[in-house]
Amino acid sequence: MPPAALRSFVLGMLWVAGNAFAAPPDAATLQAIEATAYDYMDGQLEGDPARVARALHPDLAKRNIVANPDETLGLGRMTSDELIRFTREGALKTPRDQWQRTVTVLQVDEDIATVRLESPWFIDHLQMGRFDGRWVIVNALWHRKVSPRG
Repeated sequence: MPPAALRSFVLGMLWVAGNAFAAPPDAATLQAIEATAYDYMDGQLEGDPARVARALHPDLAKRNIVANPDETLGLGRMTSDELIRFTREGALKTPRDQWQRTVTVLQVDEDIATVRLESPWFIDHLQMGRFDGRWVIVNALWHRKVSPRG
């Protein structure tokens, strides 16, 4: 095996071994991460801007993939201030009996986490960070679900 390939193999094995022995997050950490995701979604569904703001890093990057003839790789962009304003305006306000949503914590690595959030209308992939013991959403990549035709 060439030296570069051997080095890559060894580094890869060390990475796998390190992740295999990483301690899983405790129940309190998982609960805090899930609570942040629910604040983000339920706050929008309630029209509660304070609840949404609590879940967001002030420098949030919320993005979605869009068809844009002026961009090769088109992205829709939203800031935390814009999301809070849309929430205040009731953009997603929904009766509670229609709140079908799930939160799945995909990965936690010390002070970062990746979460999948699904509602009847959207799927969000959230990247969170823990700052002074508090989990907040730093990045969100989302897409609108296709409505079933009836």
